[in-house]
Amino acid sequence: MNPMFFDGWLTLVRTAVVGFLAYVSLVVILRSTGKRTLSKMNAFDLIVTVSLGSTLATILVSKDVALAQGILAFGILSGMQYVVTWASVRSAFVRKVVKSEPKLLLHNGEPIAAAMKSQRVTLDEVEAAARSQGIDNLSDVKSVILETNGTLSIIPKSK
Repeated sequence: MNPMFFDGWLTLVRTAVVGFLAYVSLVVILRSTGKRTLSKMNAFDLIVTVSLGSTLATILVSKDVALAQGILAFGILSGMQYVVTWASVRSAFVRKVVKSEPKLLLHNGEPIAAAMKSQRVTLDEVEAAARSQGIDNLSDVKSVILETNGTLSIIPKSK
């Protein structure tokens, strides 16, 4: 049979066993490092999330990567994420290097063109975020802030 479609039962058994063990290992590591490891709070958190998924996929389908290597990779990625978040909570310098600052994009219904341009956010995106909050006119918005995780926070004017 063509190996492109079926490479033998041993390959399938390896994928099943290694996949199960890699998944269990990943869950144990993630539970021990805390909820923050998989949150998408900033670019570094996203990188770790994508890297963990890529590592899991590689362990599952590559015969060249042993389960122990994959578990070590999970540990390194999760451990580095833990160290970076631990240091960013304790050091303003590390926090400044790792995280971006929130950016004011609109104030009292008026877009701040320079801020929107520098953050690559269009007025259409701001209007869509306002509509998702039930606000149909930007004149009813006190502030729009681009948060460090990339979301737009809408603060309506007091009525």
